[in-house]
Amino acid sequence: MTALLFIVFLLLLILGFPIAFSLGIAAFSYLLFSDIPLMVIPQKMYAGIDVFVLLSIPGFILAGNLMNAGGITQRIIHFCNALLGHIRGGLGLANVGASMLFGGISGTAIADTASIGSVMIPAMKKEGYDAPFSCAVTASSSTIGPIIPPSLPMIIAATLTGLSVGRLFVAGIVPGLLLGLGFLLTAYLIAVKKNYPKSDRKSMVLIVKSFFQAFWALMMTLLILFGIIGGVFTPTEASIVAVIYAMGIGLWVYKDLTFKRIPEILLNSAKTTAALMVLVGFANLFAWIMTVEELPQQIASTLLQLTENKWLLLLLINLLLIVVGAFMETIAALLILFPVLLGVAVQVGVDPVQFAIIMVFNLVIGLTTPPVGVCLFVASSIGGVSLEKIARAGLPFLLVSLLVLALVTYVPAVSLWLPGLFYE
Repeated sequence: MTALLFIVFLLLLILGFPIAFSLGIAAFSYLLFSDIPLMVIPQKMYAGIDVFVLLSIPGFILAGNLMNAGGITQRIIHFCNALLGHIRGGLGLANVGASMLFGGISGTAIADTASIGSVMIPAMKKEGYDAPFSCAVTASSSTIGPIIPPSLPMIIAATLTGLSVGRLFVAGIVPGLLLGLGFLLTAYLIAVKKNYPKSDRKSMVLIVKSFFQAFWALMMTLLILFGIIGGVFTPTEASIVAVIYAMGIGLWVYKDLTFKRIPEILLNSAKTTAALMVLVGFANLFAWIMTVEELPQQIASTLLQLTENKWLLLLLINLLLIVVGAFMETIAALLILFPVLLGVAVQVGVDPVQFAIIMVFNLVIGLTTPPVGVCLFVASSIGGVSLEKIARAGLPFLLVSLLVLALVTYVPAVSLWLPGLFYE
């Protein structure tokens, strides 16, 4: 029966079915040939989404859409370009910098790729940058978004295990900054090698002016982060505060957002949320079937039979997750595998917060690796470049991601130092 579950799931993935429906149809096929009543489908799906902290997801999605429609993206890009544009390959550096700042608002890589890419990819191509590089730097830097708070995958991870969302958010700050700095250095070295253009140095007056134009956007990230860390509000309350803040800034400060556009933004946010919640529901059903079949215990036992060495086991888990991330959507993989692998990691002495960062980091790397690298597909459609060319141009950035992943895995302080300051 277990074989049927995975055969149907893999077959549907190969045929191009969305991951949510692949999980749901595979689970339905399993139940048809078992003694378990089909009533368990709505029960387990509802149980999967009936979690209070998940209410923060539609809030953060809506806040990100409101900020994007309110002109935040353009102001962040303008500020980063004013600050970094005079350096060789300045637009590439501004691309990475904008992703770091915008990621702290949207919390999702796909939103980052679409929003930043729609502005930066055409601008970079116009200035003489190679199209594959323009797309690769956009897609790669977008993976910073799910690591720097607020992060939707970390909210899911906390929901699954009862870990503190605030602690996970803080734990992602240093890894996210390291990844961003690594991408900045890589983009600069490539720009020097290929002699990409640079703009004239901007005056301090213009830099300061662009900073104040982006000030309210930057304040939103600080508001969310320090509000949660300081215990002023929960992650769910923070998402609502973010929505109110984004709407107020877009309507009355930047004035790029109009009341006429709000219904459309609400509808698009609802569609995104609904798709995500269906995925969460089906993944919870799939994970429950795995538990019934005692697959988590079998996986844990197999891994521990191979080795009980902490560092070697983490290496094996990393290799497994990189492969899984290349074929499966981040949230689905997190829902199915995180509780299983967390149990194994804790048995060999890995801190749960550190392992959550390792897990999320691994899976977001898959967003820029074929065949299911969704950020690559988004960048490809914007830049009009083949997936193969973007993937090849993105190899240096992939190497940086793997190096930072190694630091997060084998140097616990990278992810645990800041939470230790704020929570202990």
